[in-house]
Amino acid sequence: MTPELTALALAALLQAIQFLLFAIPANMELGTGYTSSARDRPPSRQLSDRTARLQRAMNNHFEGLILFTIATVVVTLGNQSTGVTAACAWAYLAARILYIPAYAFGWRPWRSAIWGIGFFATISMILAALL
Repeated sequence: MTPELTALALAALLQAIQFLLFAIPANMELGTGYTSSARDRPPSRQLSDRTARLQRAMNNHFEGLILFTIATVVVTLGNQSTGVTAACAWAYLAARILYIPAYAFGWRPWRSAIWGIGFFATISMILAALL
C-alpha cells in the first residue's frame, strides 16, 4: 500500500473517531429520544458550544476528505507516489488531527492556519501528480 493510501485509511478512521467525539456528547445533551427520531422538528435543547464545534469540525473533515481522496486516487492510480506526495499526505493527516482540538477549543487564528496546511498539502499532491 502506498503511503498516501495508508494516510487515507487513517483519515477515514479519524473521521469515525470524530463522529464518536461528536455523537456521544450530542446524545447526552439532546437525549436519545431526539437523536434516534426522524428529527422532523428542531430539538428542544441546543448543543453546547463545544459539541457544536465538534460537529462543525467533523463536517469540515467530510468536506476535506473528499478532496484528499481525489488527490490520493490521482497519485496512486497515476503511479505518481513520491516522497513529496507521501509527505503531503502525512501533513494532511497531521493537520486534520490538530484541527479537532483547534476547532473544539476555539484556537484563533491557529484553526484556520491548520486548515490551510491540510488544504495546501492536498492541492500539492494533485499538482505533484500532474507535473
